[in-house]
Amino acid sequence: MAKTIKNLLSQTVIYGLSSIIGRFLNYLLVPLYTYKIAAASGGYGVVTNLYAYTALILVLLTFGMETTFFRFSRHEENEAPNPKVFSTSALAVGIVSLAFVLLVTVFLGPISNALHYEAHPEFVEIMAIIVGMDAFQAILFARLRSENRAWKFAALKLSFIICNIALNLFVFLVVPKIYQSCPQLLGWYDPSYQVGYIFILNLICTAAVMLGFIPEMKALRYGMDVQLLKKMLSYTWPLLLLGIAGILNQVADKICYRFIVPGLEGEVQLGIYGACVKIAMIMAMITQAFRYAYEPFVFSGKRDQADKQQQADVMKYFIVVTLFAFLAVMCYIDVFKYIIRRDYWEGLRAVPVVMMAEIFMGIYFNLSFWYKTTDRVKNGVKQGYQTYWGAIFSGIGCVVLLAINFLFVPKFGYMACAWAGFAGYGVCMLLSYIVGQKRAPIPYKVVPILLYFAVALGLYALTRCIHPQSVALELVMNTLLLCLYVAFALYMERKMVKSAATAIKAKLHRH
Repeated sequence: MAKTIKNLLSQTVIYGLSSIIGRFLNYLLVPLYTYKIAAASGGYGVVTNLYAYTALILVLLTFGMETTFFRFSRHEENEAPNPKVFSTSALAVGIVSLAFVLLVTVFLGPISNALHYEAHPEFVEIMAIIVGMDAFQAILFARLRSENRAWKFAALKLSFIICNIALNLFVFLVVPKIYQSCPQLLGWYDPSYQVGYIFILNLICTAAVMLGFIPEMKALRYGMDVQLLKKMLSYTWPLLLLGIAGILNQVADKICYRFIVPGLEGEVQLGIYGACVKIAMIMAMITQAFRYAYEPFVFSGKRDQADKQQQADVMKYFIVVTLFAFLAVMCYIDVFKYIIRRDYWEGLRAVPVVMMAEIFMGIYFNLSFWYKTTDRVKNGVKQGYQTYWGAIFSGIGCVVLLAINFLFVPKFGYMACAWAGFAGYGVCMLLSYIVGQKRAPIPYKVVPILLYFAVALGLYALTRCIHPQSVALELVMNTLLLCLYVAFALYMERKMVKSAATAIKAKLHRH
Protein backbone atom coordinates (compact mmCIF):
# COMPACT_ATOMS: atom_id res chain seq x y z
CA MET A 1 0.00 0.00 0.00
CA ALA A 2 2.83 2.38 0.87
CA LYS A 3 4.37 1.87 -2.56
CA THR A 4 1.13 2.56 -4.41
CA ILE A 5 0.45 5.72 -2.39
CA LYS A 6 4.05 6.76 -3.08
CA ASN A 7 3.44 6.29 -6.82
CA LEU A 8 0.21 8.28 -6.54
CA LEU A 9 2.08 11.04 -4.71
CA SER A 10 4.84 11.22 -7.32
CA GLN A 11 2.30 11.42 -10.14
CA THR A 12 0.29 14.05 -8.26
CA VAL A 13 3.46 16.11 -7.70
CA ILE A 14 4.21 16.16 -11.44
CA TYR A 15 0.64 16.97 -12.39
CA GLY A 16 0.49 19.37 -9.49
CA LEU A 17 3.66 21.20 -10.48
CA SER A 18 2.39 21.65 -14.02
CA SER A 19 -0.97 22.78 -12.72
CA ILE A 20 0.32 24.98 -9.90
CA ILE A 21 3.14 26.54 -11.91
CA GLY A 22 0.81 26.96 -14.85
CA ARG A 23 -1.93 28.54 -12.75
CA PHE A 24 0.63 30.71 -10.98
CA LEU A 25 1.95 31.96 -14.30
CA ASN A 26 -1.63 32.36 -15.47
CA TYR A 27 -2.26 34.51 -12.39
CA LEU A 28 0.05 37.02 -14.05
CA LEU A 29 -2.76 37.54 -16.56
CA VAL A 30 -5.28 38.40 -13.84
CA PRO A 31 -3.52 41.61 -12.74
CA LEU A 32 -2.72 42.30 -16.39
CA TYR A 33 -6.38 42.09 -17.40
CA THR A 34 -7.80 43.80 -14.31
CA TYR A 35 -5.27 46.64 -14.47
CA LYS A 36 -5.86 47.11 -18.19
CA ILE A 37 -9.64 46.56 -18.09
CA ALA A 38 -11.37 48.74 -15.48
CA ALA A 39 -14.05 47.10 -13.36
CA ALA A 40 -16.55 49.78 -14.38
CA SER A 41 -16.22 48.85 -18.07
CA GLY A 42 -17.61 45.34 -17.52
CA GLY A 43 -15.01 43.92 -19.92
CA TYR A 44 -13.73 41.34 -17.45
CA GLY A 45 -17.34 40.29 -16.90
CA VAL A 46 -17.52 39.37 -20.61
CA VAL A 47 -14.36 37.25 -20.24
CA THR A 48 -15.77 35.53 -17.14
CA ASN A 49 -19.10 34.88 -18.82
CA LEU A 50 -17.74 33.39 -22.06
CA TYR A 51 -15.23 31.17 -20.30
CA ALA A 52 -18.09 29.86 -18.17
CA TYR A 53 -19.96 28.90 -21.35
CA THR A 54 -16.88 27.13 -22.72
CA ALA A 55 -16.51 25.09 -19.52
CA LEU A 56 -20.11 23.89 -19.87
CA ILE A 57 -19.78 23.14 -23.59
CA LEU A 58 -16.52 21.25 -22.99
CA VAL A 59 -18.41 18.82 -20.75
CA LEU A 60 -21.07 18.37 -23.44
CA LEU A 61 -18.52 17.71 -26.17
CA THR A 62 -16.46 15.20 -24.15
CA PHE A 63 -19.65 13.57 -22.73
CA GLY A 64 -17.79 11.67 -20.02
CA MET A 65 -15.39 9.98 -22.44
CA GLU A 66 -12.32 10.68 -20.31
CA THR A 67 -13.54 8.50 -17.44
CA THR A 68 -15.05 6.01 -19.91
CA PHE A 69 -11.69 5.73 -21.65
CA PHE A 70 -10.02 4.82 -18.34
CA ARG A 71 -12.72 2.25 -17.54
CA PHE A 72 -12.49 0.47 -20.91
CA SER A 73 -8.70 0.77 -21.13
CA ARG A 74 -8.38 -1.38 -18.03
CA HIS A 75 -7.42 -4.92 -18.98
CA GLU A 76 -7.14 -8.11 -17.02
CA GLU A 77 -3.82 -9.74 -16.17
CA ASN A 78 -2.10 -11.29 -19.23
CA GLU A 79 -4.59 -9.49 -21.50
CA ALA A 80 -3.24 -6.94 -23.95
CA PRO A 81 -4.86 -3.48 -23.98
CA ASN A 82 -7.26 -2.82 -26.84
CA PRO A 83 -5.83 0.01 -29.00
CA LYS A 84 -9.30 0.70 -30.41
CA VAL A 85 -10.46 2.05 -27.04
CA PHE A 86 -8.40 5.17 -27.58
CA SER A 87 -9.15 5.60 -31.28
CA THR A 88 -12.87 5.03 -30.74
CA SER A 89 -12.98 7.54 -27.86
CA ALA A 90 -10.95 10.19 -29.67
CA LEU A 91 -12.81 9.87 -32.98
CA ALA A 92 -16.21 9.99 -31.27
CA VAL A 93 -15.30 13.18 -29.40
CA GLY A 94 -13.60 14.65 -32.46
CA ILE A 95 -16.61 14.11 -34.72
CA VAL A 96 -19.00 15.63 -32.16
CA SER A 97 -16.69 18.62 -31.64
CA LEU A 98 -16.34 19.26 -35.37
CA ALA A 99 -20.14 19.10 -35.78
CA PHE A 100 -20.52 21.61 -32.94
CA VAL A 101 -18.12 24.11 -34.52
CA LEU A 102 -19.87 23.82 -37.89
CA LEU A 103 -23.30 24.38 -36.30
CA VAL A 104 -22.09 27.46 -34.42
CA THR A 105 -20.62 28.83 -37.66
CA VAL A 106 -23.86 28.30 -39.59
CA PHE A 107 -26.10 29.76 -36.85
CA LEU A 108 -23.65 32.34 -35.51
CA GLY A 109 -26.06 35.27 -35.82
CA PRO A 110 -28.99 33.82 -33.82
CA ILE A 111 -26.65 32.32 -31.20
CA SER A 112 -24.78 35.61 -30.69
CA ASN A 113 -28.07 37.50 -30.37
CA ALA A 114 -29.42 35.03 -27.81
CA LEU A 115 -26.26 35.41 -25.70
CA HIS A 116 -26.34 39.23 -26.05
CA TYR A 117 -23.11 39.31 -28.05
CA GLU A 118 -24.63 40.66 -31.25
CA ALA A 119 -22.01 43.44 -31.27
CA HIS A 120 -19.17 40.90 -31.30
CA PRO A 121 -20.32 37.57 -32.79
CA GLU A 122 -16.69 36.71 -33.49
CA PHE A 123 -16.21 36.21 -29.73
CA VAL A 124 -18.68 33.33 -29.88
CA GLU A 125 -17.09 31.84 -33.02
CA ILE A 126 -13.57 31.97 -31.58
CA MET A 127 -14.61 30.37 -28.31
CA ALA A 128 -16.49 27.62 -30.19
CA ILE A 129 -13.32 26.69 -32.09
CA ILE A 130 -11.26 26.77 -28.88
CA VAL A 131 -13.63 24.53 -26.96
CA GLY A 132 -13.86 22.13 -29.91
CA MET A 133 -10.09 21.66 -29.90
CA ASP A 134 -10.02 21.44 -26.09
CA ALA A 135 -12.57 18.61 -26.17
CA PHE A 136 -10.51 16.56 -28.64
CA GLN A 137 -7.33 17.26 -26.68
CA ALA A 138 -9.01 16.05 -23.48
CA ILE A 139 -8.92 12.47 -24.78
CA LEU A 140 -5.33 12.88 -25.93
CA PHE A 141 -4.36 14.13 -22.46
CA ALA A 142 -6.31 11.22 -20.94
CA ARG A 143 -4.15 8.79 -22.92
CA LEU A 144 -1.00 10.38 -21.51
CA ARG A 145 -2.42 9.97 -18.00
CA SER A 146 -3.39 6.33 -18.59
CA GLU A 147 0.14 5.59 -19.77
CA ASN A 148 1.66 7.45 -16.78
CA ARG A 149 3.35 9.91 -19.14
CA ALA A 150 3.04 12.73 -16.67
CA TRP A 151 6.09 14.59 -17.95
CA LYS A 152 4.74 15.06 -21.47
CA PHE A 153 1.37 15.96 -19.98
CA ALA A 154 3.04 18.65 -17.87
CA ALA A 155 5.19 19.89 -20.76
CA LEU A 156 2.20 20.43 -23.06
CA LYS A 157 0.13 22.11 -20.34
CA LEU A 158 2.97 24.45 -19.45
CA SER A 159 3.78 25.21 -23.09
CA PHE A 160 0.22 26.49 -23.54
CA ILE A 161 0.47 28.69 -20.45
CA ILE A 162 3.89 30.11 -21.31
CA CYS A 163 2.88 30.81 -24.92
CA ASN A 164 -0.36 32.43 -23.78
CA ILE A 165 1.36 34.64 -21.21
CA ALA A 166 4.12 35.70 -23.62
CA LEU A 167 1.62 36.71 -26.30
CA ASN A 168 -0.61 38.52 -23.79
CA LEU A 169 2.31 40.47 -22.36
CA PHE A 170 3.34 41.44 -25.88
CA VAL A 171 -0.15 42.52 -26.97
CA PHE A 172 -1.15 44.30 -23.76
CA LEU A 173 2.18 45.88 -22.75
CA VAL A 174 4.50 46.15 -25.76
CA VAL A 175 2.09 46.70 -28.65
CA PRO A 176 0.34 49.79 -27.09
CA LYS A 177 3.71 51.55 -26.74
CA ILE A 178 4.64 50.79 -30.34
CA TYR A 179 1.18 51.92 -31.44
CA GLN A 180 1.57 55.27 -29.66
CA SER A 181 4.82 56.08 -31.42
CA CYS A 182 4.34 54.33 -34.78
CA PRO A 183 0.65 53.46 -35.35
CA GLN A 184 1.27 52.84 -39.06
CA LEU A 185 3.30 49.73 -38.16
CA LEU A 186 0.31 48.11 -36.45
CA GLY A 187 -2.62 48.43 -38.77
CA TRP A 188 -4.28 45.40 -37.15
CA TYR A 189 -4.27 46.83 -33.61
CA ASP A 190 -7.35 48.44 -32.05
CA PRO A 191 -6.88 49.80 -28.46
CA SER A 192 -10.61 49.32 -27.73
CA TYR A 193 -10.57 45.63 -28.70
CA GLN A 194 -8.78 44.32 -25.60
CA VAL A 195 -11.32 41.61 -24.73
CA GLY A 196 -11.20 40.27 -28.29
CA TYR A 197 -7.42 39.87 -28.17
CA ILE A 198 -7.75 37.68 -25.05
CA PHE A 199 -9.82 35.17 -27.02
CA ILE A 200 -7.70 35.34 -30.18
CA LEU A 201 -4.47 34.63 -28.28
CA ASN A 202 -6.12 31.68 -26.53
CA LEU A 203 -7.07 30.28 -29.94
CA ILE A 204 -3.50 30.58 -31.24
CA CYS A 205 -2.02 28.79 -28.20
CA THR A 206 -4.63 26.02 -28.21
CA ALA A 207 -3.88 25.31 -31.87
CA ALA A 208 -0.13 25.24 -31.11
CA VAL A 209 -0.61 22.55 -28.43
CA MET A 210 -2.32 20.34 -31.01
CA LEU A 211 1.02 20.01 -32.80
CA GLY A 212 2.48 18.32 -29.73
CA PHE A 213 -0.04 15.50 -30.07
CA ILE A 214 0.95 14.42 -33.58
CA PRO A 215 2.61 11.18 -32.31
CA GLU A 216 -0.51 10.25 -30.29
CA MET A 217 -2.85 11.00 -33.18
CA LYS A 218 -1.17 8.29 -35.25
CA ALA A 219 -3.11 5.77 -33.14
CA LEU A 220 -6.33 7.02 -34.74
CA ARG A 221 -5.53 4.66 -37.61
CA TYR A 222 -7.19 1.85 -35.63
CA GLY A 223 -10.51 3.52 -36.44
CA MET A 224 -13.83 3.44 -34.63
CA ASP A 225 -15.25 0.17 -33.30
CA VAL A 226 -19.03 0.65 -33.46
CA GLN A 227 -19.84 -2.22 -31.09
CA LEU A 228 -17.27 -0.95 -28.60
CA LEU A 229 -18.68 2.56 -28.92
CA LYS A 230 -22.18 1.30 -28.06
CA LYS A 231 -20.84 -0.27 -24.86
CA MET A 232 -18.92 2.89 -24.02
CA LEU A 233 -22.00 5.05 -24.57
CA SER A 234 -24.07 2.86 -22.25
CA TYR A 235 -21.48 3.53 -19.57
CA THR A 236 -20.90 7.19 -20.32
CA TRP A 237 -24.37 8.71 -20.76
CA PRO A 238 -24.96 9.00 -16.99
CA LEU A 239 -21.48 10.52 -16.72
CA LEU A 240 -22.59 13.14 -19.24
CA LEU A 241 -25.53 14.04 -17.01
CA LEU A 242 -23.16 13.98 -14.04
CA GLY A 243 -20.72 16.22 -15.88
CA ILE A 244 -23.42 18.69 -16.94
CA ALA A 245 -24.79 18.98 -13.43
CA GLY A 246 -21.28 19.14 -12.00
CA ILE A 247 -20.06 21.89 -14.31
CA LEU A 248 -23.29 23.84 -13.82
CA ASN A 249 -22.45 23.80 -10.12
CA GLN A 250 -19.23 25.60 -11.08
CA VAL A 251 -20.34 27.98 -13.82
CA ALA A 252 -24.14 28.39 -13.68
CA ASP A 253 -23.80 31.52 -11.56
CA LYS A 254 -21.45 33.11 -14.11
CA ILE A 255 -23.73 32.14 -17.01
CA CYS A 256 -26.99 33.24 -15.37
CA TYR A 257 -25.71 36.42 -13.76
CA ARG A 258 -26.03 38.57 -16.90
CA PHE A 259 -29.67 37.41 -17.24
CA ILE A 260 -30.54 37.90 -13.56
CA VAL A 261 -28.78 41.29 -13.38
CA PRO A 262 -28.94 42.58 -16.98
CA GLY A 263 -26.97 45.38 -18.58
CA LEU A 264 -23.68 46.97 -17.59
CA GLU A 265 -24.36 46.54 -13.86
CA GLY A 266 -24.46 42.76 -14.25
CA GLU A 267 -21.23 42.71 -16.27
CA VAL A 268 -19.48 44.92 -13.70
CA GLN A 269 -20.53 42.76 -10.73
CA LEU A 270 -19.70 39.57 -12.62
CA GLY A 271 -16.26 40.96 -13.45
CA ILE A 272 -15.57 41.76 -9.78
CA TYR A 273 -16.76 38.31 -8.68
CA GLY A 274 -14.86 36.53 -11.46
CA ALA A 275 -11.60 38.35 -10.67
CA CYS A 276 -11.77 37.61 -6.93
CA VAL A 277 -12.71 33.97 -7.50
CA LYS A 278 -9.37 33.62 -9.32
CA ILE A 279 -7.70 33.91 -5.91
CA ALA A 280 -9.77 30.98 -4.66
CA MET A 281 -8.73 28.86 -7.65
CA ILE A 282 -5.65 27.60 -5.83
CA MET A 283 -8.06 25.02 -4.40
CA ALA A 284 -9.22 24.07 -7.87
CA MET A 285 -5.54 23.64 -8.82
CA ILE A 286 -4.96 21.13 -6.04
CA THR A 287 -8.17 19.25 -6.80
CA GLN A 288 -7.39 19.13 -10.51
CA ALA A 289 -3.84 17.88 -9.98
CA PHE A 290 -5.13 15.25 -7.58
CA ARG A 291 -7.84 14.20 -10.05
CA TYR A 292 -5.37 13.81 -12.92
CA ALA A 293 -3.26 11.38 -10.88
CA TYR A 294 -5.96 9.66 -8.81
CA GLU A 295 -8.49 8.73 -11.52
CA PRO A 296 -6.28 6.28 -13.46
CA PHE A 297 -4.84 5.14 -10.12
CA VAL A 298 -8.25 4.06 -8.78
CA PHE A 299 -9.38 2.42 -12.02
CA SER A 300 -6.26 0.24 -11.97
CA GLY A 301 -7.01 -0.97 -8.42
CA LYS A 302 -8.11 -4.47 -7.38
CA ARG A 303 -11.36 -3.43 -5.59
CA ASP A 304 -10.38 -5.49 -2.51
CA GLN A 305 -10.50 -4.47 1.16
CA ALA A 306 -6.94 -3.14 1.07
CA ASP A 307 -7.88 -0.98 -1.90
CA LYS A 308 -10.86 0.43 0.04
CA GLN A 309 -8.64 1.16 3.03
CA GLN A 310 -6.26 2.95 0.72
CA GLN A 311 -9.08 5.10 -0.67
CA ALA A 312 -10.06 6.03 2.88
CA ASP A 313 -6.49 7.07 3.69
CA VAL A 314 -6.19 9.11 0.51
CA MET A 315 -9.44 10.91 1.29
CA LYS A 316 -8.14 11.96 4.69
CA TYR A 317 -4.80 13.19 3.35
CA PHE A 318 -6.59 15.09 0.57
CA ILE A 319 -8.68 16.93 3.16
CA VAL A 320 -5.62 17.67 5.33
CA VAL A 321 -3.82 19.28 2.36
CA THR A 322 -6.81 21.24 1.04
CA LEU A 323 -7.64 22.64 4.48
CA PHE A 324 -4.01 23.76 4.76
CA ALA A 325 -4.37 25.50 1.37
CA PHE A 326 -7.58 27.16 2.57
CA LEU A 327 -5.86 28.51 5.68
CA ALA A 328 -2.78 29.59 3.74
CA VAL A 329 -4.82 31.71 1.33
CA MET A 330 -6.95 33.22 4.07
CA CYS A 331 -3.95 33.94 6.29
CA TYR A 332 -2.24 35.85 3.48
CA ILE A 333 -5.28 37.32 1.74
CA ASP A 334 -3.83 40.81 2.35
CA VAL A 335 -0.97 39.77 0.04
CA PHE A 336 -2.98 37.81 -2.53
CA LYS A 337 -5.42 40.67 -3.04
CA TYR A 338 -2.75 42.63 -4.93
CA ILE A 339 -3.17 40.13 -7.76
CA ILE A 340 -6.16 42.24 -8.79
CA ARG A 341 -6.73 45.97 -9.06
CA ARG A 342 -8.11 47.85 -6.06
CA ASP A 343 -11.53 48.51 -7.62
CA TYR A 344 -12.13 44.72 -7.64
CA TRP A 345 -11.34 44.22 -3.92
CA GLU A 346 -14.92 44.45 -2.71
CA GLY A 347 -15.41 40.89 -4.00
CA LEU A 348 -12.75 39.40 -1.68
CA ARG A 349 -15.42 38.48 0.88
CA ALA A 350 -16.54 35.70 -1.48
CA VAL A 351 -13.13 33.99 -1.49
CA PRO A 352 -13.43 31.84 1.70
CA VAL A 353 -16.90 30.63 0.73
CA VAL A 354 -15.77 29.67 -2.78
CA MET A 355 -12.67 27.91 -1.45
CA MET A 356 -14.73 25.82 0.96
CA ALA A 357 -17.10 24.95 -1.90
CA GLU A 358 -14.05 23.75 -3.88
CA ILE A 359 -13.06 21.50 -0.96
CA PHE A 360 -16.57 20.03 -0.97
CA MET A 361 -16.21 19.42 -4.71
CA GLY A 362 -12.92 17.58 -4.15
CA ILE A 363 -14.48 15.40 -1.46
CA TYR A 364 -17.41 14.67 -3.76
CA PHE A 365 -14.92 13.61 -6.46
CA ASN A 366 -13.31 11.20 -3.97
CA LEU A 367 -16.72 9.81 -3.04
CA SER A 368 -17.73 9.29 -6.66
CA PHE A 369 -15.64 6.21 -7.35
CA TRP A 370 -18.03 3.75 -5.74
CA TYR A 371 -20.51 4.20 -8.58
CA LYS A 372 -17.84 4.59 -11.27
CA THR A 373 -15.99 1.37 -10.46
CA THR A 374 -18.79 -0.99 -9.39
CA ASP A 375 -21.45 -2.62 -11.57
CA ARG A 376 -25.12 -3.13 -10.83
CA VAL A 377 -25.52 -6.86 -10.09
CA LYS A 378 -28.67 -8.86 -9.36
CA ASN A 379 -28.60 -12.59 -8.48
CA GLY A 380 -24.99 -12.74 -9.59
CA VAL A 381 -25.77 -11.30 -13.02
CA LYS A 382 -24.49 -7.93 -14.17
CA GLN A 383 -27.43 -5.61 -14.82
CA GLY A 384 -25.50 -2.54 -15.96
CA TYR A 385 -23.46 0.32 -14.59
CA GLN A 386 -24.14 2.52 -11.55
CA THR A 387 -22.94 5.82 -12.97
CA TYR A 388 -26.53 7.09 -13.01
CA TRP A 389 -26.13 7.78 -9.28
CA GLY A 390 -23.67 10.54 -10.11
CA ALA A 391 -26.22 12.16 -12.39
CA ILE A 392 -28.82 12.03 -9.61
CA PHE A 393 -26.55 13.55 -6.96
CA SER A 394 -25.18 16.29 -9.19
CA GLY A 395 -28.64 17.02 -10.58
CA ILE A 396 -30.00 17.63 -7.10
CA GLY A 397 -27.00 19.78 -6.23
CA CYS A 398 -27.49 21.77 -9.42
CA VAL A 399 -31.16 22.42 -8.59
CA VAL A 400 -30.10 23.71 -5.17
CA LEU A 401 -27.48 25.98 -6.74
CA LEU A 402 -29.80 27.41 -9.40
CA ALA A 403 -32.60 27.97 -6.89
CA ILE A 404 -30.33 29.95 -4.57
CA ASN A 405 -28.98 31.99 -7.49
CA PHE A 406 -32.37 32.98 -8.87
CA LEU A 407 -33.89 33.60 -5.42
CA PHE A 408 -31.08 35.54 -3.76
CA VAL A 409 -28.82 37.09 -6.42
CA PRO A 410 -31.26 40.00 -7.01
CA LYS A 411 -30.96 40.92 -3.33
CA PHE A 412 -27.47 39.82 -2.29
CA GLY A 413 -25.56 39.94 -5.60
CA TYR A 414 -22.54 37.73 -6.20
CA MET A 415 -22.33 36.61 -2.54
CA ALA A 416 -25.43 34.54 -3.26
CA CYS A 417 -23.44 32.89 -6.09
CA ALA A 418 -20.68 31.93 -3.65
CA TRP A 419 -23.09 30.45 -1.11
CA ALA A 420 -25.03 28.68 -3.86
CA GLY A 421 -21.88 26.78 -4.87
CA PHE A 422 -21.19 25.97 -1.22
CA ALA A 423 -24.70 24.58 -0.76
CA GLY A 424 -24.79 22.74 -4.09
CA TYR A 425 -21.53 20.85 -3.55
CA GLY A 426 -22.38 20.26 0.10
CA VAL A 427 -25.60 18.50 -0.90
CA CYS A 428 -23.80 16.39 -3.55
CA MET A 429 -21.11 15.41 -1.05
CA LEU A 430 -23.54 14.33 1.65
CA LEU A 431 -25.82 12.39 -0.72
CA SER A 432 -22.90 10.53 -2.30
CA TYR A 433 -21.51 9.61 1.12
CA ILE A 434 -24.84 8.39 2.54
CA VAL A 435 -25.81 6.28 -0.48
CA GLY A 436 -22.26 5.07 -1.11
CA GLN A 437 -21.80 3.78 2.43
CA LYS A 438 -24.94 1.65 1.97
CA ARG A 439 -24.06 0.24 -1.45
CA ALA A 440 -20.24 0.09 -1.47
CA PRO A 441 -18.98 1.05 2.01
CA ILE A 442 -15.48 2.42 2.44
CA PRO A 443 -14.02 2.88 5.96
CA TYR A 444 -13.51 6.66 5.84
CA LYS A 445 -12.01 8.22 8.98
CA VAL A 446 -15.01 10.46 9.66
CA VAL A 447 -14.11 11.57 13.20
CA PRO A 448 -10.51 12.65 12.38
CA ILE A 449 -11.78 14.39 9.23
CA LEU A 450 -14.38 16.35 11.20
CA LEU A 451 -11.71 17.21 13.76
CA TYR A 452 -9.48 18.63 11.00
CA PHE A 453 -12.38 20.76 9.76
CA ALA A 454 -13.10 22.01 13.28
CA VAL A 455 -9.47 23.01 13.89
CA ALA A 456 -9.07 24.66 10.47
CA LEU A 457 -12.30 26.64 10.76
CA GLY A 458 -11.46 27.61 14.34
CA LEU A 459 -8.08 28.97 13.26
CA TYR A 460 -9.73 30.81 10.37
CA ALA A 461 -12.18 32.39 12.81
CA LEU A 462 -9.22 33.65 14.86
CA THR A 463 -7.74 35.33 11.77
CA ARG A 464 -11.05 37.17 11.28
CA CYS A 465 -11.49 38.14 14.94
CA ILE A 466 -8.00 39.41 15.73
CA HIS A 467 -6.92 42.46 13.72
CA PRO A 468 -3.60 44.01 14.84
CA GLN A 469 -3.09 47.59 13.70
CA SER A 470 0.05 46.63 11.80
CA VAL A 471 -0.34 44.55 8.63
CA ALA A 472 3.10 43.03 9.25
CA LEU A 473 2.07 41.97 12.76
CA GLU A 474 -1.13 40.47 11.39
CA LEU A 475 0.82 38.42 8.87
CA VAL A 476 3.16 37.17 11.62
CA MET A 477 0.19 36.18 13.78
CA ASN A 478 -1.48 34.40 10.86
CA THR A 479 1.75 32.57 10.08
CA LEU A 480 1.83 31.27 13.65
CA LEU A 481 -1.78 30.08 13.31
CA LEU A 482 -0.90 28.30 10.07
CA CYS A 483 2.07 26.63 11.79
CA LEU A 484 -0.29 25.56 14.56
CA TYR A 485 -2.43 23.71 12.00
CA VAL A 486 0.68 22.00 10.58
CA ALA A 487 1.76 20.97 14.09
CA PHE A 488 -1.72 19.56 14.76
CA ALA A 489 -1.65 17.59 11.48
CA LEU A 490 1.82 16.19 12.25
CA TYR A 491 0.64 15.11 15.67
CA MET A 492 -2.49 13.45 14.26
CA GLU A 493 -0.46 11.64 11.59
CA ARG A 494 2.55 10.91 13.77
CA LYS A 495 2.50 7.20 12.92
CA MET A 496 2.68 7.92 9.21
CA VAL A 497 5.35 10.57 9.77
CA LYS A 498 7.41 8.18 11.86
CA SER A 499 7.05 5.43 9.24
CA ALA A 500 8.10 7.81 6.47
CA ALA A 501 11.09 9.02 8.49
CA THR A 502 12.18 5.42 9.12
CA ALA A 503 11.91 4.62 5.41
CA ILE A 504 14.00 7.66 4.50
CA LYS A 505 16.68 6.74 7.06
CA ALA A 506 16.80 3.19 5.75
CA LYS A 507 17.19 4.43 2.18
CA LEU A 508 19.97 6.82 3.17
CA HIS A 509 21.69 4.03 5.09
CA ARG A 510 21.61 1.76 2.01
CA HIS A 511 23.27 4.48 -0.06
